[in-house]
Amino acid sequence: MEPSFSPDYNKPDEPGIAMNFDNTVSLYQIVSESESFEEAAGSAFALLRDAQKQYPDWPRIFYLDVLGHEGEQQGFDADFFEFQQEFWFATIAHFVTAFELPMLGGLVNPKPQRNDIPDELSFGSSNGKDPS
Repeated sequence: MEPSFSPDYNKPDEPGIAMNFDNTVSLYQIVSESESFEEAAGSAFALLRDAQKQYPDWPRIFYLDVLGHEGEQQGFDADFFEFQQEFWFATIAHFVTAFELPMLGGLVNPKPQRNDIPDELSFGSSNGKDPS
């Protein structure tokens, strides 16, 4: 009896959007040492929106790498601990089938991927930062 086929998903070689052999789409973001929380969040959201425009409703797998931003909270500074915990699960995770974060490793969304991505990302007073 032959073993069942199991695809081997790997992070793309370069940041951006890549179509996989099985009609899934990989999104790959590298956050640089100089990027702020808001810049990284905007980039993640833009990548998600672009993937939906290029490959409407295809299953998405998001890979994230964070350079620098080292600190005391599981190896990350406060902003990028929050980015991987609060922001990711509140904003990005709903719109992907699976994702891989430096802090948590690979996870599969237990619910179906949503494809109703909002037109824009905005930061208001609800994130604890001054909206002005």
